[in-house]
Amino acid sequence: MNAPYKLDRIDLKILAELQRNGRITNVELSERVALSPSPCLMRVKKLQQAGYITGYSAQIDVPKLGETLTVFTEFTLKNHRQIDFARFQQALEQIDSCVECHLVSGGYDYLAKFVTSSISDYQNIIEALIDRDDIGVDKYFSFVVIKTPFAKTQIPLSRLFEDKL
Repeated sequence: MNAPYKLDRIDLKILAELQRNGRITNVELSERVALSPSPCLMRVKKLQQAGYITGYSAQIDVPKLGETLTVFTEFTLKNHRQIDFARFQQALEQIDSCVECHLVSGGYDYLAKFVTSSISDYQNIIEALIDRDDIGVDKYFSFVVIKTPFAKTQIPLSRLFEDKL
């Protein structure tokens, strides 16, 4: 078994730059993090192999494609055994329109984000979930998004982790 890859400040800089632009060339990335291209590429490969980089994707301007509906939904389960949580999470993961799912503390169990084509599409999804006895939804509350003034796609890595290195 390999020892875990220990991050340093340069690794954090690489991750932050790749987070901003996953299509950046290795030469440009190496300049931004003050490394020569070969060691920079080796670090990126190590970060990928260690699981810090899990993939690359495009950010899509969804409103340009057409109208959508975003809904945040709070779910409370009837039972709180590990198997109940696992079944619920598996059910949500199989729904394409569910783009985020968070197990949370507080007055409910899960917070999920749905992006659907319409309110009726969302309601069909929820009704199908409620009708499933095997996942045990006790109650849910829906919050329809009216407007998204901003949505950040980058996490402030250096602010969160640089002092821990």
